Formats: sequence, C-alpha cells, structure tokens
Amino acid sequence: MNYKHITVAGSGVLGSQIAFQTAFKGFQVSIYDINDTVLETAKERLQGLKKRYQEDLAATQEDVNEAYGRISFYSDLAAATADADLVIEAIPEVVDIKVKFYNELGKTAPQKTVFATNSSTLLPSQFAEATGRPAQFLALHFANEIWKNNTAEVMKHPGTDMNVFQDVLQFAEAIGMVALPLHKEQPGYILNSLLVPLLESAQLLLSRGISDVETIDKTWKIATGAPLGPFAILDVVGINTAYHISLAKAKATGNAEFQKIADMLKTDYIDKGKLGKAAGEGFYSYTDGGKSN
Repeated sequence: MNYKHITVAGSGVLGSQIAFQTAFKGFQVSIYDINDTVLETAKERLQGLKKRYQEDLAATQEDVNEAYGRISFYSDLAAATADADLVIEAIPEVVDIKVKFYNELGKTAPQKTVFATNSSTLLPSQFAEATGRPAQFLALHFANEIWKNNTAEVMKHPGTDMNVFQDVLQFAEAIGMVALPLHKEQPGYILNSLLVPLLESAQLLLSRGISDVETIDKTWKIATGAPLGPFAILDVVGINTAYHISLAKAKATGNAEFQKIADMLKTDYIDKGKLGKAAGEGFYSYTDGGKSN
C-alpha cells in the first residue's frame, strides 16, 4: 500500500470524520462537495472534531491544528482528485445520486485511483460498472464517531482485484482502524446486519405508538447493559441517514410501515432541524456535549 493522498467525497457527518481521522494519521486529504456553502459547513464541523479529539484522545492543540492543515477543500471534482490514490465516497444513500457521481468520478480521476464507497446499506456491485474501473472498486465502511468506534469493514465485490482489497485493508489499519475483511457481499456488512434490525424495531415501536423514545432506550440499556439505546444511536448516526434508509426500504418493499417511519422522521425531526447529535438536537437535546432528555 503506497497511498499518500486521499480524497473524501461528501463532507457530511461521517465524511468529515473520515477526512479528519485520515489527516490526523498523517495523510494529505482533499474534501470534495457540491458547492462552497456546503464546504463552509464542513469546516465548522471539522473545528468541532478538533475539540472532540482533544477531549476523547487527549490530542494537543498542535496535533489537531496540524491535522486540519493537511486538509484541502474543493467544489471541483477534477481538482479534488488530481493527486488521489484513493477516493472514499460518503455521499447520500440514494442509488441515482451515487451512480451519477461514479460516472463522473470514473471519467475524472487518474487511472491509478482506487474508489471505495462508505455506503451503509448498498452493495459495491450496484455501482461497480458505473465506476468504469470495477477491479479498483470496493466498499470501505466506518462506524460513526470514527475516532472512538475504530472499525473499518472492507468488502469486496466479485470483480475487485485482490491486491486492491489488501491495500485498502492496510490503509484502514494505517489510519488507526481495526480492519475487518468481508470476502463476500452482504447487505449491511457485519455491523449494520446486526445494528439496523435493532434501529428499525425501535422506530417501529415508536411509530406504532407502542412506547416513547426514552422508555424504549431505557429498556435496551438496562436489559442488555448497552451504553446507548437505539434512539441515542440514531442521533449519532444522523436522522437524515435514517430517513433515507427508511424511504429506500419503503420504495423497495412497498411496506407502508417504513413509509410511515420516513414521514415521521421528516415531519417531526428533519423539518424542525432536529438532525441528531451533530446538530445539537435529534431524539434528544444535547448541551455542552451532554445529553438531556
């Protein structure tokens, strides 16, 4: 593995985390997003991450400033990928958006560049053809709060070159992750194959009126010893992500209950600016880094 310059496409909650963690571990990082307004928001998000690294990892001010100094920002894809050894895609979980992005990326990025999707629920084989270089494409999925929950699931599709697979596993280790190889495609990978049913069950209990957010979370925490309940986890993941997943499932299955969840998330949370922990409020309100019910 000889990666030096990494491009992260998408500067949302997880995209920003991937970029900062990669820069923190010494790599040059380019962040690409659709316009300068979105990139300004990303810069604010990264400033928040600097504080989290100091609080959670005892990083020094010099450490986090140097990491930030290794990051460049672009709204032009060609400029963002000009020197890229690896592009990590962290854009919305919408198939059409990803296909359009990979069509453009495949024409723009240098031939050496490896592509990795951070998709939580979609399979790399769904986009391999769109990349124009399926042998250099695979999935690289991180858990949220990347600096703490340090796992990276590396999942190949049938056409992925094994050398690329091994290189990306080495890269994951180089940025401080526990690299988890997946040799066959699995919707939801390992983590979300376990996590998504829990989160869906919690949302169904809420949308059916069975119980409230706090009681559902309390039940899970007390009965299992888990540090977070499902709705606290959803606040970390981000409610926009939960919304897109529910909406996609409703369209794919025709299940009206998932449409009801999507409508609930949009009306009761997203439309009110309650986007999750990073926004300061989601299912819970967050003040000074703490959680208040």
